[in-house]
Amino acid sequence: MSNLSRPQTSSSRLSTMPSSQKPRQLSHLHSQLAQLTANLSDLENLMRMTEIQAQSMRGLGGYAGGMFMAASKVLGEETVRGGGSNAGPSSGQAEGARDQEKS
Repeated sequence: MSNLSRPQTSSSRLSTMPSSQKPRQLSHLHSQLAQLTANLSDLENLMRMTEIQAQSMRGLGGYAGGMFMAASKVLGEETVRGGGSNAGPSSGQAEGARDQEKS
């Protein structure tokens, strides 16, 4: 790899360029800097919006967790009392078998 010759970069340096190209290059750099500044401003606004949305999502997560805990408590109490809808025919058959054994 040492045999590879490097391209001459001194001709593309700003200090060695002809004086007619320097203003064009500087104006191009200035326009790129203006575009970068605009993009950074947009990014800053988007980051602020994301922060607000993240806080709102945290609040929604709290509400959803509370709903799940409340639903779990209500459904758990129904199951303990025996009034739950998941008391299917198998539990009814077991009660009938116990009644027959008693008599």
